[in-house]
Amino acid sequence: MPRKFAGESPLALTRRARRISRVLAETYPDAHCELDFTTPLELLVATILSAQTTDVRVNLVTPVLFAKYRTAADYAAADRAELESIVASTGFFRAKTNSVMGMAQALCDRFGGEVPNRLEDLVTLPGVGRKTANVVLGNAFGVPGITVDTHFGRLSRRFGFTTEDDPVKVEHAVGALIPKKDWTDFSQRMIWHGRRICHAKKPACGACPAAALCPAYGEGETDPEKAAKLVRTSGPR
Repeated sequence: MPRKFAGESPLALTRRARRISRVLAETYPDAHCELDFTTPLELLVATILSAQTTDVRVNLVTPVLFAKYRTAADYAAADRAELESIVASTGFFRAKTNSVMGMAQALCDRFGGEVPNRLEDLVTLPGVGRKTANVVLGNAFGVPGITVDTHFGRLSRRFGFTTEDDPVKVEHAVGALIPKKDWTDFSQRMIWHGRRICHAKKPACGACPAAALCPAYGEGETDPEKAAKLVRTSGPR
């Protein structure tokens, strides 16, 4: 049965969250965004394409995409059928093409073709929600942001940081526990931990460096040897 940190005060929760943050920093010192990019626009496009697929799949598509479309104007003026054919393997390619072309046109119309570096501006772009905006802010502009993807949300609930399912509520709850300067790095480490150890269906509890701090310990395999076999050593998922 999962352990419960019964009666944990807000201060105790904050301290535990920051201890978990330190453990993850020691475990994943090289954690980074696993989407390949060289410019804010490339990261924005790649993040839009990453919905409902893997970073691996997106990284297979973007070299061709980025070579052909270099500016927001290029995407806005793209031949729709050609763009769809390039991104088809990422799934939901028609919707993603609409988002990418709409986003690019909005950049041209309202931001001089440049990706803005403010959350309130980014979320006005077609296909760009808070998760995508925070990915771009944190990894392309160095502006602290919390990226609530499926991994981050799952771990936030397992660690007992929040009981919320709504990504915005999760973002605010965790943001209150972790220093703002650490938000981007903490997000990446949580995502890496979710991809490598704290899986959705069979978490490797017995191999988790944060096990002693986790109320959900025991939801997965606790035997160290068996748990070790569940660990994914690398590669975006």
